[in-house]
Amino acid sequence: MSDFSLSRRSMLRTLAGAGALALGMTACSDSNGAGTPESGSAGSAGPAEPGASPAAGRRLGAEWESHARTFMSWPASTGIWGSDLSAVRQDIARVARAVAAYEPVVLLARPGQADAARQACGSDVEVVPIAVDDLWARDTVPVFVEQSGKLAGVDFNFSGWGNKQQHGNDAKVAREVLTKYDIPRDETWIVAEGGSFETDGQGTLMVTESSVVNPNRNPGKTRQQIEDELKRVLGVTKVIWFDGVRGEDITDAHVDSLARFVAPGVVLLDEAVPGERDVWTRSAAQAKTVLKDATDARGKPIEIVELPTPDPAKLTGVGGKDFVSTYANFYVANKAVFLPRFGDARADDGAQQILRDHFPGRKIVPVQIDTIASGGGGIHCATHDQPGKPAR
Repeated sequence: MSDFSLSRRSMLRTLAGAGALALGMTACSDSNGAGTPESGSAGSAGPAEPGASPAAGRRLGAEWESHARTFMSWPASTGIWGSDLSAVRQDIARVARAVAAYEPVVLLARPGQADAARQACGSDVEVVPIAVDDLWARDTVPVFVEQSGKLAGVDFNFSGWGNKQQHGNDAKVAREVLTKYDIPRDETWIVAEGGSFETDGQGTLMVTESSVVNPNRNPGKTRQQIEDELKRVLGVTKVIWFDGVRGEDITDAHVDSLARFVAPGVVLLDEAVPGERDVWTRSAAQAKTVLKDATDARGKPIEIVELPTPDPAKLTGVGGKDFVSTYANFYVANKAVFLPRFGDARADDGAQQILRDHFPGRKIVPVQIDTIASGGGGIHCATHDQPGKPAR
């Protein structure tokens, strides 16, 4: 990775302090509460006070259920990626082409960059001119829920992960997507991102406390208040909380790089590296302790399957402390599962076999994403599923 490029982890340190808190406030001045619904918001449930009950008939589906499409975003700015912009675009195009072989892919791109995105991604990827700042569609596209059999999108008031990165365009992506596809917009006072949440589709939600119960997103709100609102707006009935890690990466440790459901009651957990004592290893160990004692929304105990960790010395990417080398950030599409290929053949093969065991009806597709990983994310971070039946 170039010395001039800021990863999602190194950016946090670069922007630390008052300047970071001020960045993007104009574009997202109402980030702690949703405003009046705009077009595409018919049927919005509206924000509720803490303590509200789950909305009747509402459900957050699991990722392995049918998708109408996958949303992605075209990285737009040298101000974020510096000299690595071309390389990260190649990674995004590689992921988009791979996913498009199995389900429809919609790539959001700034209007002036749409033609270049089409050329890079090929004719199987639909490019939609919606202004974006960065590639992290998981966090900017609305979280889709089913309400009495109909689709709605929850706008979690994207704030650049607590005003750590420019997000004037990305703050509007949720509304823009819902308007274009005529999907009702649901409001919530919670500030969060799609990568904050992981569900089994049967009422259980996993969340890191560090990424949501945090004054940079939801100042003055308790964990119980946030849990009550998550239950209301997502229709879940059980929330499993992990401590997570504060202040070490721009997301404050999203759950989708730590623990993922592969079936109700079965969680793949990022492996704690033996002998390591860093914050990420301690986070994985704490999550394992929580899961050992946890039950899901059905009252069933959780089965834990640990995912291997690649050898840092064998990574094809630059590696180092900013490189996200977790296989947990995989993406489940209609007929395939996509995970990173890091270059450690033993660990790569081991992770692929674990996913093959748990998704026997799907093709396991490894994709090289060295620049995305150097930027602090993975394939799941770069994709966002919309539930429904695909048009093709």
